[in-house]
Amino acid sequence: MLSKKEKIAYGLGDTASNIIFQTVMLFLTFFYTDIFGISPAVVGTLFLVVRVIDAVTDPIMGALTDATHTKYGSYRPYLLWLAIPFAVISVITFTTPEMDDTNKIIYAFVTYTLLMLVYTAINIPYSALGGVLSGNPNERVSIQSYRFVFGMLGGLLVTSCTLPLVKWFGNGNNEMGYQLTMLVMSCLGVVLFLICFRYTKERVSNPPHKLSLKTQLHVLWQNQPFKILCMAALVLLTSMVLRTTLAIYYVKYVLGKEDLITEFVTLGMIGNILGCACAQPLSKRLDKKAAYVYLQYISAILSCIAFFVPNEHVLLAFLVYFLWCFFTQMATPLLWAKMADTIDYGVWQNGLRLTGLVYASIVFFIKLGLALGGAIAGWLLAYYQYQANVELSEATKNGILTSFTLYPAIGSVLVALIMSKYSLDNRTIKKITADLTQKSNL
Repeated sequence: MLSKKEKIAYGLGDTASNIIFQTVMLFLTFFYTDIFGISPAVVGTLFLVVRVIDAVTDPIMGALTDATHTKYGSYRPYLLWLAIPFAVISVITFTTPEMDDTNKIIYAFVTYTLLMLVYTAINIPYSALGGVLSGNPNERVSIQSYRFVFGMLGGLLVTSCTLPLVKWFGNGNNEMGYQLTMLVMSCLGVVLFLICFRYTKERVSNPPHKLSLKTQLHVLWQNQPFKILCMAALVLLTSMVLRTTLAIYYVKYVLGKEDLITEFVTLGMIGNILGCACAQPLSKRLDKKAAYVYLQYISAILSCIAFFVPNEHVLLAFLVYFLWCFFTQMATPLLWAKMADTIDYGVWQNGLRLTGLVYASIVFFIKLGLALGGAIAGWLLAYYQYQANVELSEATKNGILTSFTLYPAIGSVLVALIMSKYSLDNRTIKKITADLTQKSNL
């Protein structure tokens, strides 16, 4: 059993990561369109193009971490090495230089690419670290629950403080406000990454092997539960990011309550935190696979309900969004615990523990979903003829409403259907764990 202190320390690493991850999900599209001055269509293309680079860098980073062996372990050292570079590039990304439109687009492409590269380099080893803190399947759910509770606390910090800090630091200059706000948050992230590094310990050994990356990927692709998780992660993040990206536009233009944007996204983040906290007790009562499928259907229903909430019923709109965040994020620790289960399945299947590569590959599909969700949001805004800071037509408002509610609901249903094919239920995991324990004792 891990101590609460170590679980909290691990969770603080995700607080640091989420300072950037949630800012990208919630504010980067809005920053690019309304502050930086790039068209929504270009923003959508930007998000998608960078994923092509991730297709190469993610598996390389996963294999690199598996091959890393230091006195600190295989994954922890990257938190120490990359905390400061991550902070610096985060600030640069949210900096608005004086230049023409073409150079602004180039600047956005270069800085966003660098941000995603360094995010890959620090987040993949951090994610893999969660799989080697303990070999106990039940303990892994607890670890991931702590992770995402503290990760969402980072998101709460972003939702509740970003716009007020932008206003306070900028004093009418939003460009300066965003830059200084990211400077403060990035410095906090450095401290939290270092705490995570200092107070965690790798316990599940990762035996060295000499297989090429191509061979490792071939072996990994024989892991059927792993492939299902990849597909589920892709669809899940696409629909989730589409919804969270459009939350600001929904409040500002559909509800007509621009002054309540911070309250809306903050309430949603509180729902995220409470949902993550409830994942562990839920996993004790229901099979992890079944619970995950049920939660996706509930999320879909709530998204559909939001479509029918009248614009003037602001409190009801807030409540439905809170409930959607609660049930959607209750599933998140279960998904990440399943990743470690697929690693054990791979060891049971072929004797190879490819921890870093598994997390890198699934994180790639998560980031691809992040990009697709952001890209689709940008393209939909362009399709519905959105223009920043002007009175929108009813057709544009209805397009934002539909994109915010019904399209993500379809995504949740697809995730549920995909996960219904997942074979590692609790009974199977217990058998695999028992077999691996018996082999290690021989």
